[in-house]
Amino acid sequence: MRLITLLFLGFASAATAGDKVAFFGLTLLDESLQSQMQGEDPAQVARIAMLEEIVRDRFLAEGYELLDITPVQADLDRIVNPAKCYGCDTRMATDLGADFSLVGEVQKVSNLILAMNLQLRDAATGDLVRGGVVDIRSNTDESWQRGMRYILKNRIFREEEK
Repeated sequence: MRLITLLFLGFASAATAGDKVAFFGLTLLDESLQSQMQGEDPAQVARIAMLEEIVRDRFLAEGYELLDITPVQADLDRIVNPAKCYGCDTRMATDLGADFSLVGEVQKVSNLILAMNLQLRDAATGDLVRGGVVDIRSNTDESWQRGMRYILKNRIFREEEK
């Protein structure tokens, strides 16, 4: 399996332990021929849930407060992709009293080519605070986990360079 870093972004402000985060989950964008021919793959639905758990666990371990998104669930259910909704994620995060919105995507081009991203945005301004994108090669639990852990370690929770 190969892991390729695609993007490193400069960030506007810092998030710190104790901050409130509204995590709106990860969206699967499956453009693969396999899924077009065979329909939705239950293994990928399970992998999205697995990645969401990894993200939640890491944010909690780092001392962030993850807010209950139930009060905005009806709005969220009308949105196809919270990572690309023209700021709806930060508006919902603000409604929840969050400091930050957290969203992400996994884009499957084929069983060989996948990309994932995770974005932490300031709820008040919509500015990107932390985020990253990786390409992964191989459609397995291990490759998906490795890709998300890379983003978390090296883009979201990386130590600031001095």
